[in-house]
Amino acid sequence: MLNSQRPPHRKPNPNPEPAPGPTRPLRAALAAALTTALLLFGPGGLVPASGRAAADTATAADTGSGSALVKSVQNATHPGAATAEHGDTLNWTVQYDNRTPGDAAAPAAVTDPIAGAGAGQSYLPGSLQVPPGWTPSWSTDGTTFGPTDTGAATVAVRAENPVARAGGTEVSPLLLAPVQPTAQATGGDGYTPVLYRTPNGEVQAWSIYHHASPAAAKVVCSSLTTGRPCTGGPWPRPLNTAAGPLGTGNTGDLGSPLTTKYVIDPQQSNLLYYPANTATGVGIGCLDLAAHANCGFTALAANGTSPSSANNLAGLAKVGDNLYAVASTGQVLCMALPGRTPCAGQPYAPVVAANHDLPGTPGALYQGGLTAIGDKVFASSAPQGSGSTTPGAPALGCFDTSTNTTCAGWSTPHTAGPSSAYYTYDAFTAYDTAGHPNGVCTSTVGGANVLTTCYAVDGTPLTAPGILGTLNGATLTFDPETVVTDTTTRSYFPAWGGSGGSGVTLCYDWRTAAPCAGFPLPATHPTANGGTTRDYGYSYDSTTRCLIGLGDAGILFSMDPDTAASPCQHSGATVTLKPASFYCDGGSGHVQAYTRARLTDLDLTHLDPSASRVLVTDPDGTPVATPGLAPDGTVDLSGVDPAAHPALTVTAQLVLTSTGDFTATNHPMLVVEYRGDAPQICFRTTVAASCTTTSVSNTATGTDTTGTFTSNTVTAPVAPGTGCQPKVSVEKEICGSLNPHDCAPGGPGPWAKTSPVGLLGLLGTAHWRITVTNAGPVDAATVTVNDPSTPACRTAAGTFALAAGSSRQVYCDSLLLALPVKNTASAGFVAANAPAGTVPTTTAPSAAVACSLLCLLAVP
Repeated sequence: MLNSQRPPHRKPNPNPEPAPGPTRPLRAALAAALTTALLLFGPGGLVPASGRAAADTATAADTGSGSALVKSVQNATHPGAATAEHGDTLNWTVQYDNRTPGDAAAPAAVTDPIAGAGAGQSYLPGSLQVPPGWTPSWSTDGTTFGPTDTGAATVAVRAENPVARAGGTEVSPLLLAPVQPTAQATGGDGYTPVLYRTPNGEVQAWSIYHHASPAAAKVVCSSLTTGRPCTGGPWPRPLNTAAGPLGTGNTGDLGSPLTTKYVIDPQQSNLLYYPANTATGVGIGCLDLAAHANCGFTALAANGTSPSSANNLAGLAKVGDNLYAVASTGQVLCMALPGRTPCAGQPYAPVVAANHDLPGTPGALYQGGLTAIGDKVFASSAPQGSGSTTPGAPALGCFDTSTNTTCAGWSTPHTAGPSSAYYTYDAFTAYDTAGHPNGVCTSTVGGANVLTTCYAVDGTPLTAPGILGTLNGATLTFDPETVVTDTTTRSYFPAWGGSGGSGVTLCYDWRTAAPCAGFPLPATHPTANGGTTRDYGYSYDSTTRCLIGLGDAGILFSMDPDTAASPCQHSGATVTLKPASFYCDGGSGHVQAYTRARLTDLDLTHLDPSASRVLVTDPDGTPVATPGLAPDGTVDLSGVDPAAHPALTVTAQLVLTSTGDFTATNHPMLVVEYRGDAPQICFRTTVAASCTTTSVSNTATGTDTTGTFTSNTVTAPVAPGTGCQPKVSVEKEICGSLNPHDCAPGGPGPWAKTSPVGLLGLLGTAHWRITVTNAGPVDAATVTVNDPSTPACRTAAGTFALAAGSSRQVYCDSLLLALPVKNTASAGFVAANAPAGTVPTTTAPSAAVACSLLCLLAVP
């Protein structure tokens, strides 16, 4: 029978017993739970959306030693309804119980063909949900699957996990192997790398070639996890103002500046904002790292203004909810992050001298840099004699974002070099010996040695770090990467050319006001491309605690921030485990307890235990008290309450003594586990409006190392709506002939609403005909005739079905003891696909009259 009650929910044990790993439910309990489900709903029954099906309380069907799937469905439009209606949205759920032996990782796939796709039901775009670590794909032919949601054309969906484990209640990102020197996809003038961790734990390094024309392909993605270009190539790809997937070839319309600083969206770590120029002005572009797509462009200033033109930008800096840049006019530009719209009143007045601002030179490169301290934005500018409307010495300026004017103590830009022959690529933050930001600096090319000039936030002179002065004046230096720990605040400066040769790094410790202890001055990179790196910038990976560098040579490389060793002999991974994200049926009680985190496929004798650690925090970074990393490579999480901590972020920071565990066939991982129900895969369909759709169904299949397996089939009956009800009518007539043969079934009659006067005398036998007609649009089922005064008519009719567009005639007789008699009939029916128990609909009545000499007393 169809389910008509709310199914029971599994409730977690209030005092779960801690376990070192996932606990797999007993097979007998699973079989009992599934049996309960079938008794409640029947095989293929519709599961009400008001609660989780009893079938869902079981991790899987008891199908023996292999893995198993359990399918269920919920009505999202009418929660709790026993049947669906045309146009309803259904949520199909399949639970995957991974029963592979042991703890080894192996590929698994679940495929869900959509029965009747495009006819009885249609896939709802964007509705496919898969557990963490699984990759979704879609198909329009049932055979070929791709990574893009194909919308209503979808006929099958699939979820795959290359490292599925028994139970399925875990996340297991790869531990990042020490990053080896790697050429970018096509070499080229790569700039500072931007690190991005995908939801599946892959670590990517993105870069945008600097000083590239709008049309040129310029964005590159390299996978640090695989040591190869990211999927989704060929790389590089162009950047465009219009939102949408990255194109190919030299088809862009966004150019890049000389020196770039990027900003990651604080709410969406996959969105990268970058300064850009177009043929008509400057602004801020958006790049979706997860989707490999452009996500728009916000124009902030037009070029061509005389005498000074906004041809390009210096960097980006985030203050509050706004992003700031400085144009080649010296003006400050601003974009509000929440809506990606220009800030009110911008562009603001210039804070530094214009450089490379001649009209008619769109894309001319801004010579200088940008940084922010608190609510203040600082910019350097080098108005060189060639290309600037007013040549002059390098200078620093300050913009106060709280007043949208120049800062106090900075009414005029402060000089940062002796003449226009000097120029700069940077503007960086200075720190005091307590590690607090206290000023801004810039270093210039020119003269005998690199000249570094610093000013405090209030505009007064500030002592500059001396390490850059050890380089001759022909050396190019760029913005440092500053790494702050509990005990140090260190800036790592890239340099090349002059005494920087083919690429060096200089490290300054602000807390000791001296070069970094243990770090060479300067540090070369002989093991990275033979030392030819021509460094532009570094990004610090706080998980592995390594610097990732990139430069003019197009070589991506890693460096130990303590020793400058390259490759950096560290490893690590960071992942957030949110057990609720493994379920999509809207039910509760799926999660019982956290269990453990562990390192797999790693020889623990290859770790430096004193320098390695595993951190457990809430996603916002708040530490969660847990035991430390045990000698067996595990961290016990059983004491963490999942109700108080619905998600945990686990970070492994490992220092290696050997890299031999990272091979082409062995991939060490960080596995974080919890105990709970089997994970779910869900998608939604919309029931077709066609009245011919009387039910929809779904069956899933799966494969893993235990073999191939198939779920139960779930069928959702579709009840006819108001537009899909039969239109049934009744016509009651009496025979007007004295010849009984004329009044027999199929006889010619005549048949009329009233018999001729006197035909039956004062008493006699009346011959009746009842015509039941179904005008459609659907068939009628269990049709009966209601005739209170002539039971023989009800008996003669019996119960029958009536197809749309057809009629049925019922013939019956009655002996009349008194005349006249008015006889009234109607019919009761339900739609052919109506659910059991549906109350029949009664047609309008129809009457005929058996007449006598007194017939005038009865009117049909």
